[in-house]
Formats: sequence, structure tokens, C-alpha cells
Amino acid sequence: MKLNDQHELIKAIVKLSVYTVYIAVIMIVCFIILIISLSDLNSPATTGTSIQAIVASTSAPVTVASAINPPAETIWQAPDTSTIPAGKQGNMIRYGRELLAHTAKYFGPKGSIAQITNGMNCQNCHLDGGVRLFANNYAVFVVNYPKMSKRSGKVEPASERIAECFQRSLNGSVPDITSKEIKAMLAYMTWVGKDVKKGEKLFGHATEVLPYLSKPADPVKGRAVYVANCKSCHGNKGQGLPDADRKGYIYPPLWGEHSYNDGAGMGRIINFAGFVKNNMPYGSSTYRHPTLTNEEAWNVAAFVNSQPRPHIDQHNDWKKIADKPVDYPLGPYIDNFSEKQHKYGPFKPIIAAQKQTIK
Repeated sequence: MKLNDQHELIKAIVKLSVYTVYIAVIMIVCFIILIISLSDLNSPATTGTSIQAIVASTSAPVTVASAINPPAETIWQAPDTSTIPAGKQGNMIRYGRELLAHTAKYFGPKGSIAQITNGMNCQNCHLDGGVRLFANNYAVFVVNYPKMSKRSGKVEPASERIAECFQRSLNGSVPDITSKEIKAMLAYMTWVGKDVKKGEKLFGHATEVLPYLSKPADPVKGRAVYVANCKSCHGNKGQGLPDADRKGYIYPPLWGEHSYNDGAGMGRIINFAGFVKNNMPYGSSTYRHPTLTNEEAWNVAAFVNSQPRPHIDQHNDWKKIADKPVDYPLGPYIDNFSEKQHKYGPFKPIIAAQKQTIK
């Protein structure tokens, strides 16, 4: 074989070897990607009923717009915190945000300003500083006050609504509503909703009202849901996880003496079920990708709200009985259904009977 032919052969062999290496590398990368993809499918966030939940969330009828196909109303986005203005007003907004995120630090059992609450934070029910969709955000809060409260039967300013949260969700005492702290909270809430018009309909500003079950929500089944999805953060006895200095909680207590009382909004199963469906387990669930099915959300809400918690006198609430929410667990009612059915459902028969009564 001539020398030139040998060189050409060697070059061909080298080139073929390089191509072989390239192909091998590509195959290895593809194999790794396939393994990662399969491991993601087998992770706790997407196994078993979680996969069913994702399918159910896109196919089951809901009383609010589908998360996949939101309505024509505005999909609200909170302003970026980097746009909070400088100066005195900006400082008040930042202080308000801090108070809502770390309420216990200032008003909890070891609070630096007053010791008047149970140690929970406003942010426990108004997630991410009150800016998250389907998590009781503040987008439409300030702009719609003052307004008539059916529960109290009177026109209330926004500051009084905050005071009620201190009494009920924080199971505490009413702070001075003229104080710097309440003004700071209102400054932050006003800034959050600064671009929202009075009466404007916003997608996901409250919690989702899940389709009603045709049977009562089941606390026994709900306990199994709690153990599988909630216990690791909120504890076996719903006691929550205290923070390092024990002035507040990383994860709030869901029942017991340090949780919300029975007059709080979360004490009503419709509110709790919609909240937990689109937000829990925290960090792995959103309204677009929920972990729980609708029925699991109803059942775990029933379990949590069947547990012992503080009581607040509610004899002055809902003076007009016809205005009581269908899931309000304390009578009297304009219908003949029991307190148990009002608490756990099914709600459709109650709603039908109330419509006939009101006629």
C-alpha cells in the first residue's frame, strides 16, 4: 500500500472514531435525560392521586374559571417590590409588608409591640405577602372599602376588617386601629392593589369554590390525606412548626389553642377546601398544578375543621339569618338542615331549600 493511501486510511479511521465518540456521548445524554424524567414522574408530588388531581383540575367542572383557560377578566399581577417608592411613604409600605409577613414577631405571645395574638402571621392565610392567586390576596381589598359587612350588619372601614382578623384568625385582641402599625398594613395593601379599580373582577383574588360533593365531606378520609400530605409540616397533632426563636411559626398550627378560632374564615369548610386545593402542600402545589383532588381537598378540610380549636362568641354575627353562608356551622338557619350538614355538606340540598324559602 502506498504511503499516501496509508495516510488516507488512518485519517478515515480517526474521523470514524470521532463520530463514534460523538454518537456515544449523545446517547448517554439522552439516557440520562430519560432517567431524570422517569424519576420526576415517580416523585411524591406527582404520584398516585396527584397525577389524577392534575387531570381532574383540567377536566372537572369548577365554579371559577379553569386555571388552564382563565377568563377575560384581568389576571392580576402584583407590583414588583423593587418599585416601592423611597421616602416616608415607601418606609410605611415596607413596614406594613413586614408586619403582615411576621405578625407574631410584633403581636404574638412574645411580641415586641404587644402580646395579643396566637403566634400566627397574616401571611399564613394571605400567602406570599398577600399577592398569590387563589390564596386570599390583597388585590381588591382596600379599593372596595368601606363596605357593608353582612356578618356584622354594618358598613366597615378596611381597618375594622383587619381588626376582625386579629380577633378571629389570630384569635387575639383588637389592636389600636389608629396605630402606626395598622396604617402601615393599609399602606402596603393599598400599594399592592394600586392599579385595581373599585368593583373590578379579578381572576383568583380569593379562594376557589370547589364543585360541591354529592355527599358529606369525610373527616376520616381527610385524616389519611392529612397524614400523607400535611403532617410533615404541620405536625401529627396539628401543632405547627415553631421558628428558631419560638416567637412564631414556620408552618402554622391548624388546630389547638394556638390556631385560628371557630369564627375565622378558615373555619368554614368551603374556604378551607378551596385554599388547600390550590396551595398545599406549600411549595409543591399551585392553582395550575394542584396536588390534591377536589374530594381530597374537601375531606382534609373536614378533618382539620373537625379538630378542637378556640371558640369566639358569635351571637352578634349574621343578624340577618338569610345572609349566613351555607357552610356556616352554627345555627339558627332559615332551613331545617342540621348544623352538621351545614358544616360538612352536602350543600346542594340546603341551597335548593333556601331558594324555596326565600321565594
